[in-house]
Amino acid sequence: DCKKGFTKRSMLNIHRRVHTGEKPYSCPDCGKSFARSSTLTTHRRIHTGEKPYTCPECEKCFGHSATLSRHLQTHKGEKSYKCTRCEKTFNNGSSLMRHQRVHTREKPYSCSECGNSFMDKSSLISHQRIHTGERPYTCPDCGKSFAQRSVLSTHRRVHTGEKPYTCPDCGKSFAQRSVLSTHRRVHTGEKP
Repeated sequence: DCKKGFTKRSMLNIHRRVHTGEKPYSCPDCGKSFARSSTLTTHRRIHTGEKPYTCPECEKCFGHSATLSRHLQTHKGEKSYKCTRCEKTFNNGSSLMRHQRVHTREKPYSCSECGNSFMDKSSLISHQRIHTGERPYTCPDCGKSFAQRSVLSTHRRVHTGEKPYTCPDCGKSFAQRSVLSTHRRVHTGEKP
């Protein structure tokens, strides 16, 4: 038996789930269950692509406060790992190694299904969804699912009306960079 004490009954009830294994909060997108509603809320960001934590230094967004905290360390102190090819600097050796693949074209992560290779593990995981059919990122507005978070982010502009890509020649805005590139041919006269 556990000797932990709590000042609130609600906290005791939540703690009891450690012992009972009860997980009453289920994700409607993938069915995964959690003991706390707050953990479910955080988990659902995997599907929605929501990133509510923004870095005050560089405005990069994150889904978890802990990830933002780790990221903030990259803005502190001296960046002592320097790329010999392009002079970019990094806080740690693993980040430098990952970056150097841009120059070496090394692709150490291979897909066991088709043999395609990738520079980083996250690209391999994203690619493998082609084979598994997994679409973990769901639009909260219409329920459509996507294999990649970036594709969900682009799709959500259908609902928000956001058009972040503006033509420097005429000021017309577009939801996708590729559509802007196609549009610019109107001004340049370039043929596809």
